[in-house]
Amino acid sequence: QVQLVESGGGLVQAGGSLRLACAASGRTFSNYAMGWFRQAPGKEREFVAAFSWSGRTTYYGESVKGRFTISRDNAKNTVYLQMNSLKPEDTAVYYCAAGTGVRDYRSYAYWGQGTQVTVSS
Repeated sequence: QVQLVESGGGLVQAGGSLRLACAASGRTFSNYAMGWFRQAPGKEREFVAAFSWSGRTTYYGESVKGRFTISRDNAKNTVYLQMNSLKPEDTAVYYCAAGTGVRDYRSYAYWGQGTQVTVSS
């Protein structure tokens, strides 16, 4: 079992930055691929970024590539999502997840409660 708790969401103006954190407890997240997903009202859950199971490779969704950076602190069992140059279309609930896959949300077994990110124009 893995418990995930996200933090760091909030309201920011377009062009601004936020850093999300995902603290993991239970089984160490080094045993899992760790990902960030987001979901806006009326839209499907969208892949944002992830570490591979090994932790050596990072993946990004096309809409955030070059603006968002995923990182991890193994000592703190925490994964981060640095979000720069935010756009109104980045507004969504952001979820942290642990699982076996990378881009497919169905391959993630453990999910946090989500944190709201709102980008004003």
